[in-house]
Amino acid sequence: MSLAAARSSACRAGELGFWTCVSLVIGNMIGSGIFLLPASLAPYGGISLVGWVISAAGSLLLAQVFCSLARRAPLAGGPYAYTRLAFGDLAGFLMAWGYWISVLAAVAAIAIAFISYLTIFFPTLARHPVQASLAALAAIWLLTAVNALGIRAGGRMQVVTTVLKILPLVALVVFGWARFDPSHFIPFNPTGQSTFSAATATVSLTLWAFLGLESATIPAGNVSDPARTIPRATLLGTVLTALLYIGTTVVVMGILNPTSLATSTAPFADAAGVLAGSWAAYAVGIGAVVSCFGALNGWILIQGQIPLALATDGLFPKVFSRVSANGTPVIGLVISSVLVTLLVAANYTRSLVQLFTFSILLATLSCLVPYLFSSLAEWTLLRQERDASGGARKTGPVLVAILAFLYSFWAIAGSGQEAVYWGFLLLMAGVPVYVWVRRGRVVQELSK
Repeated sequence: MSLAAARSSACRAGELGFWTCVSLVIGNMIGSGIFLLPASLAPYGGISLVGWVISAAGSLLLAQVFCSLARRAPLAGGPYAYTRLAFGDLAGFLMAWGYWISVLAAVAAIAIAFISYLTIFFPTLARHPVQASLAALAAIWLLTAVNALGIRAGGRMQVVTTVLKILPLVALVVFGWARFDPSHFIPFNPTGQSTFSAATATVSLTLWAFLGLESATIPAGNVSDPARTIPRATLLGTVLTALLYIGTTVVVMGILNPTSLATSTAPFADAAGVLAGSWAAYAVGIGAVVSCFGALNGWILIQGQIPLALATDGLFPKVFSRVSANGTPVIGLVISSVLVTLLVAANYTRSLVQLFTFSILLATLSCLVPYLFSSLAEWTLLRQERDASGGARKTGPVLVAILAFLYSFWAIAGSGQEAVYWGFLLLMAGVPVYVWVRRGRVVQELSK
């Protein structure tokens, strides 16, 4: 596909505007991770802030890559579309397959986290895995139904939940400084590890919180003026989220002493309780529930768009290309939610934390490989444009693409051998599907 054809195919009116796309980016990034990470980072002390800064910088590099790609070719499918444009059908299919696995695993993880926060108000869910799993599935199918009504309905839900989820976080940043204790950050690196090793470990922990920065690129066919809207929404959403992440983490670590923070199951609620009493703790707990619910809605919106983009390009079974009268890929949404249901049901005997961790393991690595290939696609397309026009090399964008690639590669290496092992097997599991679909296309072409 040429760049000109890519731009032409994307030039049609959409239903998602700028602020809906911003809320999609922020809403999908601010899900469950931020509400649990301060406790996970507590043993690392102040050096965890270095990890946040590195993750934020790497995410901004990736956001800039997606901004550039969206301006050049605002195609539906995001990382899949860009990889296919640069490297062809097979590479594009594998990236879409891996990204789809990541989205399905993320939906499962966030649904479980949503129920985990509900245990603040309904403790029985923590003691009965079957009830917790059924409640998670009920949330998944409720939001599947909302998104089946149309992408505009899903978009409105995303705006509302994004506003509701960031309000308690902003309030904590504004008022939390009154109880801030700088001594909680001394020593700066209490781990006994080298600064590099400790920082690398915290980068691995904070990486999950930044997944979703590319969300606005996925439903490009439903975005108004995608070449302009998607880059602006992606960059603004990533910057605002990074600032909120770092600000809230610093405040929570400054309010709660390291020992208490490390054992807290709800660090934001505990910090709010120190500030203003039990009512504030419950208020933040409600904010965490809304946060997970909003992120779950955003990822469910995305899960139907990936197979739709693949099927539209003839690289996935045709059933996924069917849309309702309002343009919603209902069949793709339903099939995706069925697969998520199977994932949750197959692991229902695990505790909430174990199931959440298992789903994160699948989601993070499966998302990193498309990030890496998107960076390579940016570099490749820049080189193609330079060769076609005979112009000078664009040093700045090339450097950003290289740094984004290196960051993604480093993050993959930091995911651990087990994650890389399972991620590779799941990626290769898509090859028979590609061969089957391609064989059907060849038979059709020969029969004409």
